[in-house]
Amino acid sequence: MSPAPTPTLSEHVKHAKQLMDKAVDAVKRDFTTVRTGKATTALLDLVRVEAYGNEMPLTQVATVAAPEPKLLTVQPWDKGLLKAVEKGILASDLGLTPSNDGNLIRIPIPPLTEERRKELVKVIHKFAEEGRVAIRHARTESMNRIKKTEHVSSDDQKHAEKEVQKLHDEHLKGIDAAVKGKEAEVMEV
Repeated sequence: MSPAPTPTLSEHVKHAKQLMDKAVDAVKRDFTTVRTGKATTALLDLVRVEAYGNEMPLTQVATVAAPEPKLLTVQPWDKGLLKAVEKGILASDLGLTPSNDGNLIRIPIPPLTEERRKELVKVIHKFAEEGRVAIRHARTESMNRIKKTEHVSSDDQKHAEKEVQKLHDEHLKGIDAAVKGKEAEVMEV
C-alpha cells in the first residue's frame, strides 16, 4: 500500500484561507448577539429555556419576531411554556424585561445607557480578539506545515509563506472593519 500523498503548498495555503474565513465568520456571528439600540431576533439566539425536562434554545420552542424597531415578540408554540420562556429571557444577561399577556411575550428594547454601550464595546473587542487569535493560529499552523513539506524548492516555500501572511493580514483587516462597524452601531444614540 502506498503512503497517502503529501499535501501540496497550495493546499496548505487553501487550508489556511478556510480556517481564517471561518474565524472571521465566527466573529461576525458573535457580533449579531451583541445588543444595539435596535430590535433584532438574533439577540435572543443564545437564550436557553427550561422545556420538557431539558434546557433548549429559545428558537426551538417559540417564534421570535421584531415587529417594530424597539420591540421583540416571542410566541411560544406551547402556551404552557410562557413562564419558562419569560424566565429564560430574564436569566440571560441581556438586560431585557419581558411582559406576558397570556398569549405572547413582548420585550421592549430599552435605549442603551452610555455605561452599557461601553460594556458592549468591550464584549465586541473580546469577540474580535478571539477571532484574531484563531487567525494567527491558522497562520502558525500553515507556516509549520509549509516548512515540513518535502520535495519543494525554498523559493516555493517562501512564496507560499508570503501568501499565508498576506491572507493573515487581509483577514485581520476584515475583523477590524467588522469591529468598527459594530462599534459604530452600538455607540449610535
